Amino acid sequence: MTLTLTHNISALFRVRNHFSLFAPIFSLNRNTHTLLPNTVAFMASADVDAKSGFTRPEMYKENLAGTVEAYDRHVFVCYKNHHSWPARLEASKDDPFLKGVGSAFKARKKDLSKTKITVCESREEAGLFDGDVLLFPEMIKYRRLDESNADSFFDDVLLGGKPWTAGVQDGLTGSHIFVCAHGSRDVRCGVCGPVLIEKLNEEIELRGLKEQISVLACSHIGGHKYAGNVIVFSPGPDEKITGHWYGYVTPNDVPALLDQHIAKGVVIQKLWRGQMGPATEVANGGDTETVKQNNVESNNLSSNVNVGGCCQGVNGVSCCQTANFEQNKGIEETTGAHKKQGSETCLKWPALQQHNIITAAGVLGALAAIAVAYRFYRRCSTLITKCSKKKKRVMLYGIMT
Repeated sequence: MTLTLTHNISALFRVRNHFSLFAPIFSLNRNTHTLLPNTVAFMASADVDAKSGFTRPEMYKENLAGTVEAYDRHVFVCYKNHHSWPARLEASKDDPFLKGVGSAFKARKKDLSKTKITVCESREEAGLFDGDVLLFPEMIKYRRLDESNADSFFDDVLLGGKPWTAGVQDGLTGSHIFVCAHGSRDVRCGVCGPVLIEKLNEEIELRGLKEQISVLACSHIGGHKYAGNVIVFSPGPDEKITGHWYGYVTPNDVPALLDQHIAKGVVIQKLWRGQMGPATEVANGGDTETVKQNNVESNNLSSNVNVGGCCQGVNGVSCCQTANFEQNKGIEETTGAHKKQGSETCLKWPALQQHNIITAAGVLGALAAIAVAYRFYRRCSTLITKCSKKKKRVMLYGIMT
């Protein structure tokens, strides 16, 4: 059995994950003296990762905050999957669906300057079919969009703000994560996206959150050089839907996105690019790693394009975790609490020190005085007793003589 290098790049990463990193980099078939398949896959995937993946030189080279243009609404059109998307969906001439939707948008582009339109994958097991449309922040799903009714959808829903009579409307619940995996547009997204999606699904499964968090691959959203690119739509502390963009996301950042952003409403500042709604500053002095979500009230096929303990997050997300995960989290929270308590004690130390010294001195002084008085009393009592006995002896001696 041989493995060729013509496989999809993301497949190489999945193959690599099944082999131990401690295996020899060069291993030969003893009979044919050729490289074994796992060696070829490992070498090829490592090379791709160094050039286009999470270890590429451009990672973390730029400040991400402010790299998202202000916009008010995001529309995701479900269609096929990231393996079949052409490089430029908005310019597709061969696919009737993409051509029809793209033309409808271009004809109204000036009036929809604050709306982004992006293609996301269809997933029948998740109830998402070709032609389904997801609207944020409205949290609405419309069904049955096609090239014949695209004009009415744009006019009625996106421009008119009215329900779409030609489609079937459903509501959306929970949190929704979109990961750019548009490999035909840029290899960096094609490499990083599928790996992040796999990791997200693993961690969500681990926490028992499959019914509360959706993860979908999406097309180009802008900023290939920031891959992995992730958008998280979830309720904020005030239950309003926010859409936060993250860049330079790696598999190691996935737990923080789930446990900090979605479960607790805390934005991961070092990865934050911007958000849906008015432009805002998330940084707080530039020296904090996480900050609370900004509450934004806001109403790209586009060319802009459960085991262990449980808790209840600010967004209604249950954080059910395995015992090991909960223990690690508890250690971190305990450490943080100790640090906070230590800081507060240090701040109050001068006053506490002065008060304690005065109190201790007073108590010690009182005890010392009592001890001295008692010893003086005992000595006096002894002397009086001795004198009394001596006097009695003298008197008795006089009487006898």
